Amino acid sequence: MNRQTSINNFVIGAMLIGVTAGVAVGFFTAHRMMTGDLKQGGMKGMPMEGRMSMQDMAPMPGMSGAPSGVVVPAVMRQLIGVRSAPVISASLGQEIRAVGIVGYDERGLTQVTVKTSGWVREVFADSIGRPVRKGDPLFTLYSPDLLATQDEYLLAVKTQDQLAASPLAVVTTNAASLVASARERLRLWDVTDAQIAALARRGTAEPVLTVYAPSSGIVLKREALPGKYVEPGTTLYEVADLSRVWISADIYESEVAAVKLNQPTSVTFAAYPGTTFRGTVAYVYPSLNTEARTIRVRVELPNPELKLKPGMYGNVIVQTDVVHTLVVPKEAVLETGLRQLVYLDRGQGRYEPASVKLGRRSQDDVEVLEGLTAGDRIVTSANFLLDAESKLASTSSMQAMMGRIGMADWQMRGAYESKMEDMPGMEMGSQKGMTVVETRQMDGLTLSLASVPGKPKAGDVLLRLNVTDQAGKPVTNAQVVFVYTMPMPGMTDSKMLARHTKDGLYEGTVRFGMGGTWVVTVNVTIPGRPSIAAMFQFSVVGGGM
Repeated sequence: MNRQTSINNFVIGAMLIGVTAGVAVGFFTAHRMMTGDLKQGGMKGMPMEGRMSMQDMAPMPGMSGAPSGVVVPAVMRQLIGVRSAPVISASLGQEIRAVGIVGYDERGLTQVTVKTSGWVREVFADSIGRPVRKGDPLFTLYSPDLLATQDEYLLAVKTQDQLAASPLAVVTTNAASLVASARERLRLWDVTDAQIAALARRGTAEPVLTVYAPSSGIVLKREALPGKYVEPGTTLYEVADLSRVWISADIYESEVAAVKLNQPTSVTFAAYPGTTFRGTVAYVYPSLNTEARTIRVRVELPNPELKLKPGMYGNVIVQTDVVHTLVVPKEAVLETGLRQLVYLDRGQGRYEPASVKLGRRSQDDVEVLEGLTAGDRIVTSANFLLDAESKLASTSSMQAMMGRIGMADWQMRGAYESKMEDMPGMEMGSQKGMTVVETRQMDGLTLSLASVPGKPKAGDVLLRLNVTDQAGKPVTNAQVVFVYTMPMPGMTDSKMLARHTKDGLYEGTVRFGMGGTWVVTVNVTIPGRPSIAAMFQFSVVGGGM
């Protein structure tokens, strides 16, 4: 009786142990399937009634390509120098910087011309760059017409004196009219009142007439030469007043909205280090330079000591109107080309990216129009490293999900196909010694990857990829790169650029260094289309070829 009881107890214990072991094995198998650690060899004999393709998978977090949050330990934060600061409201004045060229004030430019023909006799202002004052003699001119007009004036004056005692009013009036007409003609020929008075006192015509400077300035152009014949309208001098100069600066069209008249400007020149010249915005030109996409702004500033010479280059800074707004440091913003990002400090080493809309900029700060509120803490240094870490973490998460969801499916399917190959008449896709490992359909393309030999061994293995479009036509203009590695710690990726042989077939030899499971990522790039990547898996037998 005791013997029978012992046997029964042993049988019951064995059954309980078997049930427990079965549950444990099932749980362990399911866990390894979800983590992608299940080896292909362990799945032989496990038929798969159906599988989920990549097209059937719903979008998952972290697969959009946008950077996600990242958690950085305290030690790493200290190593990379992560610093944060709150978003504050402050007064912000935008500084617009440009390169300007000094020019003369066009309102102070004077041309000296003659209104009658003649010959230049003597020249007093005989060089370019010479300063002259208003009323200084420039040159003398002999003009037969001018000489005849002087004689007419003297005759009119003499006649007026003779007819002054005439009882007839009309006679005295006509005599006075002749004098006034001759005097006005001399004035129109740039003869001054002082010269006309001297002519009347002298009583004889002056054959050579002196021409005086009509304004003060610097001689920019000189064409008066002794003995030169001139005609009416000939420009003999150009005189510019340089006591006040213009500076023309080109600003970008995106900055023109912030520029207004009478805004203060500061200009520095390499010729005068440490000296700042102050001026104001006097005019914004109405036309746009379509090639450089810039608009010209004119700045006016005094030049009492004539330090600024036309043609000099200067660095112009326009101070725009000050506004009170939300500001962040410039170094806190990451420019991606499509948007601007800042990283929010959520505390305890957790950082999240946030898109912001920016406004005007100063030398150190930038205005935030949307995306932040006062009091938010943002990263002000090492944000580039955080962004890189965030993208890396996002990519790793995507690859992990791909491995957990899809790799077990690929492994089990490979095991199932391997079992089917062992069955008589069930060779999978045999084509001249090639065994098609897997076929992917992505973005309108069909990718079929095969290895030679069909069951690869450790060593050099030839990979063949067949690329066709939706219509089944071969794609011959693609660039194909094989990236292969073993999913194990410390294993780096290796790359092989495949060559096109014929009819959409691309070949490349890779080296599988050891036996085990190898993952091959096929990157296909076709001109005018985004690149695609497809993952394949090989079970490599250990040993040489």
